[in-house]
Amino acid sequence: MRTQTADPVELAIFQSAAHSIAEEMGAALRRTALSPNIKERRDYSCAVFDGRGRAIAMGDHMPVHLGSMPMSVEAAIAAIELAPGDIAILNDPYAGGTHLPDITMVLPVFAEGGSVPVFYVANRAHHADVGGKFAGSMGPATRIEDEGIRIAPTLIARGGIVDRKVMDWILSGVRTPEERAGDLDAQMGACRVGEQRVLELAAKYGVEKLAAWGDELLNYSERLLRAELRKMPAGDYDAEDWLDDDGVADEPRRIVVRIRIDPGLGAMDVDFAGSSAQVSGAVNAVRAITLSACFYVLRCLLAEDAPATEGILRPLTLHAPEGSIVNARPPAAVAGGNVETSQRIVDVLMRALAKAVPERVPAASAGTMTNVTIGGIDPRTGEAFAYYETAAGGMGARPGMDGISGVHTHMTNSLNTPVEALEYAYPFRVRRYGHREGSGGEGKFRGGDGLIREVELLADAEVTLLADRRKFRPYGLEGGEDGTTGRAIVARTDSGEEVELKGKCKLDLKKGDVLRVETPGGGGWGEAGTKK
Repeated sequence: MRTQTADPVELAIFQSAAHSIAEEMGAALRRTALSPNIKERRDYSCAVFDGRGRAIAMGDHMPVHLGSMPMSVEAAIAAIELAPGDIAILNDPYAGGTHLPDITMVLPVFAEGGSVPVFYVANRAHHADVGGKFAGSMGPATRIEDEGIRIAPTLIARGGIVDRKVMDWILSGVRTPEERAGDLDAQMGACRVGEQRVLELAAKYGVEKLAAWGDELLNYSERLLRAELRKMPAGDYDAEDWLDDDGVADEPRRIVVRIRIDPGLGAMDVDFAGSSAQVSGAVNAVRAITLSACFYVLRCLLAEDAPATEGILRPLTLHAPEGSIVNARPPAAVAGGNVETSQRIVDVLMRALAKAVPERVPAASAGTMTNVTIGGIDPRTGEAFAYYETAAGGMGARPGMDGISGVHTHMTNSLNTPVEALEYAYPFRVRRYGHREGSGGEGKFRGGDGLIREVELLADAEVTLLADRRKFRPYGLEGGEDGTTGRAIVARTDSGEEVELKGKCKLDLKKGDVLRVETPGGGGWGEAGTKK
């Protein structure tokens, strides 16, 4: 008996069309943004949602954004009665967001003459500074108020006209208002591109048919994942891993998971009970982040051409204890939860799944986004600058294949800022940039190597580092060796002294000082010496 409610060919065409809309939104955002973080590193994500706010298509962008974006759309819909031409903006981690630098915009799409939205389009971009205590808004804060401007769901555009009061309020709280304005304009423009493309689809096929296809696409994603889960052995599989510290106390923080697979139902229960309580530092993750990490791991179980929709989450039951490091309550600081804790959540999920399907799971990758922010006054212009970057590391070795060196993995899918763009945009000189040879774990298949980047400052600046995997090495699997931990060193120009930095710190550097960042390598897979 057929369960399909749409012709398979038509459904495939709709899937490709919806995906292409999200991709085109991303291309428009990238082309028109001002900051290197968005234009060069592509630290953004775009998605299309149906009239009920369910994600039906996602661009090939940032996993940490995409799995959590539905909660932002849900928050915007709940808080605001959206009208044609409106655009909602938000970044509040406790109202659908992730961390404050990630600003989300949501635009409702109305059919001609319609009174309620038939679709929504949304994008999220990481802004290089949103104010707060530290330049770049990614430092070792102890409460969310210190991390930057906090935007509850509100309208930044009404009836197609930008609300200047809202825009001016946002820009008044940041260090680089001109760059922020350009990036916010780019986000609004990308939403308009998505709206236009959705309306073109509606004109071609009709709203009712698009809605039916959207329902079927969600159902199809669900069926695909349940089919994969039915292939797995029933049982409980647990794992744990550790964050080095929270940036305040020098004490490891535990993340533990128990995965229960029920092949009969094609269902998965994920429970983080036993994980550390929320902490004083900035590595707390909100529930949206934990859900996003689960979404990413589930998506990895499917073929590359499987539709990335919210239907993937239907077989999942998530237990994330409130008040824990994986489901923090306000006013906890959360800047690092989005970038560091999300990676460790993926690590424990993968480690647990390796006990169920060892032939499908890679060893641990670098496990840190190695966030570096540098802010100060550019002597070339006399204006403030704020540089932000996540540094790539080694990919864990895979069953049957070595890991890749110097690549962004898991919850980040961004790029490294090219040397030319870095030196053009900021008062820096890049003195070294290359692979960190030998940092990947040995094994039947070898883990990828991390990176080394040395940057000489051409102006006095404030530097913050938010990184992990300084104490706990990226794990190997099936007898493979662990990868090498990361580190960062400052060479002082006045004294010639070299100082190794803590993974989470803030310091003031002088013109001529050199910052060297060495990122972790990935773990190895399989015992070394066995035949490949």
